[in-house]
Amino acid sequence: MKAIFIQYKPFFLFLGRFLLVYLSLLLVYKIYLNRFDFVQNEPDSMTVLVAEQSNGLMNFFGYESRIEPNPSEPSINLYHGPNNYYVRVIEGCNAVSVMILFAAFCFAFSAYFLRTLIYVLIGFVLIHFLNVFRIALIVVLSIKYPQWYTALHDIVFPLFIYGVVFILWCLWLFKFSGYAEKFLTKK
Repeated sequence: MKAIFIQYKPFFLFLGRFLLVYLSLLLVYKIYLNRFDFVQNEPDSMTVLVAEQSNGLMNFFGYESRIEPNPSEPSINLYHGPNNYYVRVIEGCNAVSVMILFAAFCFAFSAYFLRTLIYVLIGFVLIHFLNVFRIALIVVLSIKYPQWYTALHDIVFPLFIYGVVFILWCLWLFKFSGYAEKFLTKK
């Protein structure tokens, strides 16, 4: 049994670090979410920020839109178009869960804490802005192509966001992490 742990030590180190960071960040996020009164339909501030920025982006590009709190659930309605078409921006739309997964992977393959922290923070900013762009684009494309809403929301844009995260992971692992130099070259 001990030989297995020694033989697969890099895997177990990765798994342990990943789970530790992932569960820790998930706990912190849960504590953050508990500050909001979802029973009274109060959306969390990150979701509100994403809705506000999506609205601002749409208005910046000439797509008149507005946001309002949803009276029946903890979300923000983002309205656009002559018929006031809207999407609900809910807690799951704020990309925090994607950011947590991204950070856990980066820290699991980390050789240098400060370098990892800087890369994760840059990744968070990139993921956040891509997510804001994603929401604004879903609204605009749903007006023009309503028959494609489900495919855009459920397939195309998740593939795009997770594809970008995968590319960021690959860049991290092979170019910036220092993991390969520090751990894989040990004899």
